[in-house]
Amino acid sequence: MKSSRLLILEAEDIMKATGGNLIQGSGCQVFSGVSTDSRNITGDTLFIPLVGDRYDGHNFIEEALRSGASGLLLQRGKEKAVEKVSGDVPVICVDDTLKALGDIARFRRDRFKIPVVAVTGSSGKTTTKEMIASIAGLSMNILKSPGNFNNLIGLPLTLLEMNSDHEVAVLEMGTNRKGEIARLTEIARPDVGVITNIGPAHLEGLKSLDGIREEKGDLFFNMEAGAVAIINCDDEAVRMVAKQRKGKSITFGMKKDAFVRAENIIKRGEDGVSFTLVMGKFKREIDMSTFGEHNIYNALAAAACSLALGIDHDVICEGLTSFRQIDGRMDLHRLKSGVYLIDDTYNANPASVKEALRSLRDLKGTNESMVILGDMLELGDQSEEIHEDVGRYLADTGVDKVFLRGRFSHAVAAGATKGGLKIDQIFFIDNPGKMAVCLKSCLKEGDWVLIKGSRKMKMEDVTRAIIEMFGEETAEENNFEF
Repeated sequence: MKSSRLLILEAEDIMKATGGNLIQGSGCQVFSGVSTDSRNITGDTLFIPLVGDRYDGHNFIEEALRSGASGLLLQRGKEKAVEKVSGDVPVICVDDTLKALGDIARFRRDRFKIPVVAVTGSSGKTTTKEMIASIAGLSMNILKSPGNFNNLIGLPLTLLEMNSDHEVAVLEMGTNRKGEIARLTEIARPDVGVITNIGPAHLEGLKSLDGIREEKGDLFFNMEAGAVAIINCDDEAVRMVAKQRKGKSITFGMKKDAFVRAENIIKRGEDGVSFTLVMGKFKREIDMSTFGEHNIYNALAAAACSLALGIDHDVICEGLTSFRQIDGRMDLHRLKSGVYLIDDTYNANPASVKEALRSLRDLKGTNESMVILGDMLELGDQSEEIHEDVGRYLADTGVDKVFLRGRFSHAVAAGATKGGLKIDQIFFIDNPGKMAVCLKSCLKEGDWVLIKGSRKMKMEDVTRAIIEMFGEETAEENNFEF
C-alpha cells in the first residue's frame, strides 16, 4: 500500500486516536507518513503491520526499520516481533492494527472541516466518483480515492493524505462482507453519501440481496443527522433503504419525480450520449462522450452530489461534458481493421454485465457483435444459476459469437443455448493469445467486441493481446474523440 507523506502526527496523537499505549520510545516522535507496506517506507514513517488470513505484516518489521521507519504500531500478542528493536524506536501497542489505521484516519479527517462525499453501490462507484471529481475539480482542490482504494485499508490511507489545501474529499466505499460500510462511514464521516444502485454482487460474503441492501444501506444509516443522502429513486432497493432515513436528501433518476433527472435521451453511437439535464427548475442540454444508460445514471448521481456540495449548475454541466471514460470501464478502442473494441474489464457482476450487453446491442446497430466473457466472482452458492442467467441474456441481446473463459463458462454456455444461441457460436478459450488469433480469422470491419469479467480473471490481458495483434487507430485517424 502507498504511504501518506502529508501526515503530521505525534506519537501522542496516535495513542489518543487509537487508545494504544507506548511500550517503548518517546511519545513526542513526529511522523510525516504512514505505511502498511514495508516496501514503501521513507523517513519519519509510522509502520502499521496488518494481519490477514494469509499474511502477517509483523514478519516485516525489521525490513521496515531498515527502510527507514521511525515508529511502529504493534498488535497485542505480537510483542516478540520487537524484541530486537532498538529502544529508541517508538512502539505503540493496540488491540487491532487494522482498526487503529481507521481510527488514525478518522482523527486526521476531524482536523479538517471540509466536506466529504462517500460513494458506494453495486456498480458505477468508481465512475461516479470520477465524475464528481471532474465537476468539483473545476472550482476546488479535491482529494479523491486513487483507483479502487475503497476498503478498510485504502480509504483510511486516502484520508491520511488530507491537508489544509484540500477543499473537498470524494471517497469510494466498497464491501464484500457485513459491517464494512458501517465502519468506513464511521471513519470518513461523510457530509454527502450516495448509493448508486443495489444489485447481486459479493453474494459470497453478503449471502443475499437483502444482505447486500442492508450492507449498502449502512452508509445512509450511519451518516450524521445533517448529512445529505443522494437517492436513486429508480432503484427499488435504494428506495427501501432511503425510507428508513430521516434528514436531507436529493433524488436522481429518469422518473419525473426525481429532482435531478435526464430527459430527451439521444444515443449517438460511438460518440456517446446526449440528454437534457434537469436539476429542479434548471435545464441544460448535455453531450457526454460516455455511452450506456448506466453512465447517464452515474452522471445524475454525480450532479446530485455536486448540488449537495453547493456547486453552481453551470459548473456541474461543464464537469459532466468534459468527463472522459476511465480505462477498463466501457473504454472504446477502434482497431486498425475497423473493428470496435469495448474494454470493460475492470470488474464484473451480474448487473454490470447486463448493462454492458445492452450498451453493446445499442452500439452495434446492424453490425455483428462478439462477447469475450470471464467469470463473475464472489457470487457464492448462486454462481451457477447467475452465470446461466447471464448466458440467456447474452442470447437475448443478439450476440453473434461468445468466447468464454473460467470455471463457470459452461454454465454461461448452457444459458446461452437455452436462450437460442447455437453450439457453433460458443467457444471456450482460456489463453489470451489464442483468443486473439481466433478472432483474427473471424472479425471484419464494422464488427463490435465486448470484453468483460471480474478483476481476478485478468481480462485486461485479453484486451492487450487483441490490440497488440490488430493495432489501434488514433483519434486523428478515425476522426472521433473520447
